[in-house]
Amino acid sequence: MAVILLIEDDRIIAAALARSLTDAGHLVRAAGTAADALKMVNDDRPDLVILDLGLPDIDGADALRMMRSVSDVPVIVATARRGEGEIIKLLNLGADDYVTKPFSAGHILARVNAVLRRNRTPEQEQREIRVGALTIQPHKRQATLDGEPLRLTRREFDVLQYLAERAGRVVSRRELMTQVWQQAHIGEEQTIDVHISWLRRKLGETAAQPRFLVTVRGVGVMMVDPQ
Repeated sequence: MAVILLIEDDRIIAAALARSLTDAGHLVRAAGTAADALKMVNDDRPDLVILDLGLPDIDGADALRMMRSVSDVPVIVATARRGEGEIIKLLNLGADDYVTKPFSAGHILARVNAVLRRNRTPEQEQREIRVGALTIQPHKRQATLDGEPLRLTRREFDVLQYLAERAGRVVSRRELMTQVWQQAHIGEEQTIDVHISWLRRKLGETAAQPRFLVTVRGVGVMMVDPQ
């Protein structure tokens, strides 16, 4: 699962792309202007950027140049500009890859996976998250508890990984909704509570007797090391 910053001012295109990327297991952050995107690149440090060139405030090529001055995050440019000279210019400015519009969901996902593979370090390939007896392998999308595999749905795994990466910090329902469910507005508290309940059952705990998932009333939930 990668954190992908999608920079696209067309809301319909952005929603369709975000849905495809989320269905593929990624976390998607969205920006509609270059100014917002540059701030998010600097503050949030995404794993990959998809950059549309037709932005309302700054030309995409200039935005790419500015982005490269503050970050080496991999960038895939989405453009309707098909001329060879324009593509060469974008690659020389620092783009890692490009797709020409219109493109299919399968096409952009293949490009995303290829760029992520090229930029993944050996340490990231084998990265494990450990919280007590719980081990999560994001690259394999597998989790074990006391050495035994946990059978998790895709969403359960996403929630578990998100909380484990932030062990010791309270995560609010709003944060889970925006970062894992990719919903801008809270309103599905019951959905989050149900998934937390399912995770607790698979982790061998209850809300009354938590082991890993501690509810902080009125705030959210926190992953803790029970040892």
